[in-house]
Amino acid sequence: MSKSDIGMVGLAVMGSNLALNMERNGFKVSVFNHRPERVDYFMTELAPGKRFEGYKDYRSFAESLERPRRIMLMVKAGAPVDGVIDQLLPYLEPGDIIIDGGNSNYLDTERRVSELYQKGIYFVGSGVSGGEEGALHGPSIMPGGAVEAREHVLPILQKIAAKGPNDEPCCAWVGGGGSGHFVKMIHNGIEYGDMQLIAEAYFMMKQILAYDNEKMSDVFGEWNTGRLESYLIEITSEILRHRDPMAEEGYLLDRILDAAGQKGTGKWSVINSLEYGVPLNLIATAVYERSLSAMKELRQKASQAYGLHLLPIAPAGELTGKLSDALYASKLVSYAQGFQVMSAASEERGWGLDLAAIAKIWRAGCIIRSQFLGKIADAYTRDPQLSHLLLDPYFREEILDCLDGWREVVALGIGCGLTMPAMSSALNYFHSLTTETLSANMLQAQRDYFGAHTFERTDRPRGVFFHEDWTNTGSGVSSSVYNV
Repeated sequence: MSKSDIGMVGLAVMGSNLALNMERNGFKVSVFNHRPERVDYFMTELAPGKRFEGYKDYRSFAESLERPRRIMLMVKAGAPVDGVIDQLLPYLEPGDIIIDGGNSNYLDTERRVSELYQKGIYFVGSGVSGGEEGALHGPSIMPGGAVEAREHVLPILQKIAAKGPNDEPCCAWVGGGGSGHFVKMIHNGIEYGDMQLIAEAYFMMKQILAYDNEKMSDVFGEWNTGRLESYLIEITSEILRHRDPMAEEGYLLDRILDAAGQKGTGKWSVINSLEYGVPLNLIATAVYERSLSAMKELRQKASQAYGLHLLPIAPAGELTGKLSDALYASKLVSYAQGFQVMSAASEERGWGLDLAAIAKIWRAGCIIRSQFLGKIADAYTRDPQLSHLLLDPYFREEILDCLDGWREVVALGIGCGLTMPAMSSALNYFHSLTTETLSANMLQAQRDYFGAHTFERTDRPRGVFFHEDWTNTGSGVSSSVYNV
């Protein structure tokens, strides 16, 4: 019996669909799950007539694979990944490859790459985006890790990945260490921002413009034919007109509780932006808004305590075009922040991330796939050392074209008492970014006053620090100079 090309550990929805995708694309696949009944179900219900082998113990599973063995894990992140690795190791040989396709923390991936390399095993941390449909029909895939594994895993991963323009696979080798999972983490952070921005645009149409669901669905559908074209805009249009199957009339969206969940990758993005000292304001706001939404009972009490209502301010003229500008410009800020975090991490860790290639592999298959990712790829192709996406000439003109509408929408929403945290965060970030002189001189003066943290002067070179005895009672001793 011929050996399998690849093994899949984990037969929940994502693992099962990826395995089916691999087999459909010409690969023989061995499957394993720690719950034997899942192997039985897969082999009985999904595998008949296909090139699958099912196994219920790690030894026979490993022995069924062509060398170097390629084993993909689709299991819960954290300790379960380490547990599977520990159980596989006795049956592996030097040169074999383990691919973690879950949402693992990139620092765990860095550790696993190093530890397994010492045992002669090549570890790959691969971001996979697209949900269950993407896994089955073609996701965006972001592998990175032990470079020796690259030539052995890319032929399979690129074959099963979504295809972008010119049939280009939405899969490319990202870099070393935990870079693959880091890029997927930032993808998910941008996803948080996109979803929050879309929710705010929907709420303005609903609360200020008093559009019904059908009208809002039409607006999002129209937006999806232009520069806002994206998967999330597309499904928003569909969600808005979806009828409630449990009621005789009405829309399901209107009966969904306003309490959003989260699984952690958005939070990780924000934590790491702090570690690298790169602002991720919009995505941080989106994460905190999910946390606040979950505090439903507290918000009910606060609403009753204050009794505030939206002010009946009628917008002047047609607002949906300006709302489109505000949504588009805010999304550009979110992507710009995310790419800046990736650039900082790449520089510090020596990953050599190709930001143009990353933008390309997000053009199809993944949740944040959108039309302007091609423009982002063009920007980083023109200038691989681009210090900030919004400094690219194309995006500069796009932002300037949207700026008046963006400002008007945010001002109107806040003036009416409408919550617009992400759009206002994006606009504030843009204003701070493009303001040559900020109020931070006051912050630094305060720091020096109470903590002798020193300051730089406008009339002296950068990097030369001073301390002032503000009260004429100090010792003249200053703190050491450092930034976290």
